Amino acid sequence: MKQMVTKTEEWRKLLTPEQFRVARKKGTEIPFTGAYWNHHEKGIYQCVCCGSDLFSSETKFESGTGWPSFSVPINKNNIKTKLDSSLFMNRTEVSCSACNAHVGAVFEDGPKPSGLRYCINSASLRFFKSE
Repeated sequence: MKQMVTKTEEWRKLLTPEQFRVARKKGTEIPFTGAYWNHHEKGIYQCVCCGSDLFSSETKFESGTGWPSFSVPINKNNIKTKLDSSLFMNRTEVSCSACNAHVGAVFEDGPKPSGLRYCINSASLRFFKSE
């Protein structure tokens, strides 16, 4: 198991204001505004805070929601989920298991075989192109 990455106000110095708002304060991007919602290069999407590998372009799909969507994480141990009942609705929050960064939510309306749609904020990710 990875050791938990902990920082306090250091995050504010390391991240842009938008990245900090989304990843550290559990914010959400406005749909169709993030860098990766319409991104089609091959590679790995990592946690913007700690660099953990979270999602692969191989499992990215067009959901029409305005956020990057993936059917499965690279490794289920790299993320954690918990019920989020805020904003008058129930959904499942997705966080980076290494640093607890908020990355998005997962819904049960994705493509087969997983049937899941990991709806992820671009501000919580950084992309590394495959060679």
